[in-house]
Amino acid sequence: MKKVIIMVIALVGLSFVASAQPKAIGGRVGYSFEASYEHYIGNPNFLEVNAGVFDFTDPGFRLTGTYNWIFAQPAWTSQGNWSWYAGPGVSLGTAYYNSDDRFFFGIVGQVGLEYEFDFPLQLSADIRPVFGICDGEFYGDGLSYGFFPTISVRYCF
Repeated sequence: MKKVIIMVIALVGLSFVASAQPKAIGGRVGYSFEASYEHYIGNPNFLEVNAGVFDFTDPGFRLTGTYNWIFAQPAWTSQGNWSWYAGPGVSLGTAYYNSDDRFFFGIVGQVGLEYEFDFPLQLSADIRPVFGICDGEFYGDGLSYGFFPTISVRYCF
């Protein structure tokens, strides 16, 4: 019986810790439009998952996940929080390549700056180059795959 009580207390404690982690949901706009979700897994690290379309002339779909570290938090303003972040990740989806839609898999690097207001709103700007394999060949289209800056707006909860 003691073991059951200890297990219940441990599970309830873990659920409180998991629900206390900050999260944010919103969108990213640049050369693409993506739905965006951030989940902080410990100070100062967070996971970011994005899903959306890119290259509006020949649209493709991609799902991208990155693991980011906050490496600087300058005190530029008296209110709100500034953060510089960077991290690696992976991306997969479809790309218009060789006159057809093809499966794409790539490695991602992301560098950005975000500002979290005193109320639950977060703005960020980042650059996220992606290099990978599409149709059995190296694929690294700089403009549509991340060398174009993006702006994100997220609601924090």
